[in-house]
Amino acid sequence: MQEGSLVHDGQELFGHYYQPEPFPQPLPDDLHSHEGWTWGSMAAVFAESQDRIWIAMRGELPLPEGAEPWTPYSLLNPSRGNAPPTDDNGRRGYERRYLHVMIAVNSEGELVEYWPQHDEFFDVRGGRGPHKIKMSPYDDEKHIWVVDDNLHEIHKFTYDGELVLTHGERGVSGRGPNNFSRPTDIAWLPDGTYFISDGYVGTRVAKFDADDNFIMDWGQAPVDPANPGPNEFNTVHAIAISEDRSVYVSDRAHGRVQVFDENGNFQFMFPTGPRGKSLPYAIEIFRDPTGEEFLWVADGVANRMLKYDLKGNYLYGWGTPGSDYGHFNGPHSITTDQDGNLYIAEVFSGRVQKFVPRPGADSAKLVGQQLREWN
Repeated sequence: MQEGSLVHDGQELFGHYYQPEPFPQPLPDDLHSHEGWTWGSMAAVFAESQDRIWIAMRGELPLPEGAEPWTPYSLLNPSRGNAPPTDDNGRRGYERRYLHVMIAVNSEGELVEYWPQHDEFFDVRGGRGPHKIKMSPYDDEKHIWVVDDNLHEIHKFTYDGELVLTHGERGVSGRGPNNFSRPTDIAWLPDGTYFISDGYVGTRVAKFDADDNFIMDWGQAPVDPANPGPNEFNTVHAIAISEDRSVYVSDRAHGRVQVFDENGNFQFMFPTGPRGKSLPYAIEIFRDPTGEEFLWVADGVANRMLKYDLKGNYLYGWGTPGSDYGHFNGPHSITTDQDGNLYIAEVFSGRVQKFVPRPGADSAKLVGQQLREWN
């Protein structure tokens, strides 16, 4: 177990958290043996509750001969991790298999839900598996949304796994009411209106009503790439919405967050670090014990968790890069459960890490609660 607030080179390694044993637990054998296999790239995590944490994984990876079972791949190959390229059907000196792409585990990391019927859904040439998995905090039916960036699709499932909606055309890139260019994330307003960040190639945010009808979009590529202005994007990678209906957008390759009203009118923007040295992989809004909202950023280059107020003022940060447990290697998705436990999915490590608030922790240095109206 890793204790919190360890300091290295002036940086807090674990913030005000401690880390229990490695999370999640090894998957049980089912129709497929897991001997010789381990976790693949962990693109997304979403905590529905303390005992139902959804995980989206980009397929399992074979272990080298002699490796300990279920060792995260970055501990075997610390130089980069395990996000395979997309133009060779998932090969980079090894070959993944698309099993356990979407699962849910309990607070101990034990498997409680698995949708095997959808594994083949993501095993498509040119694809690489899910990019985000989320639930609207306002949806009592608890639909589960999965964003597939490489195949240009956004899927909506019922709580028991029935596919009921797909935005986009499989493998077809574009910009329109039903075309996307590697979409990345989704966020909602209380009335069911939602916004899709689009994306790695697309340079826009797309807005839909509660009945899934396209309303509008905004954004464009920079006119002058060396000096990008407001409403100009390069890798629209994540999106979050505050209580006052402001839309926060990760402009990842520009190392900044842009803020708009719900109709796409630019409000302000702020950097998450020096350009070229900061990539805001994930952004989410969380609430402290008083109900005040803050924006937390998972920086995939600095490999740190960064806290901002909603005006873009930097308040606090923790974390350090590395492959050891407790360190970060491509933090790509962040979520908290009702007990305040923090879960971070890493694309370059093949793991989801769980962090538990340590006794006596300063609440100002904890990530806090994400909004759920269906608690």
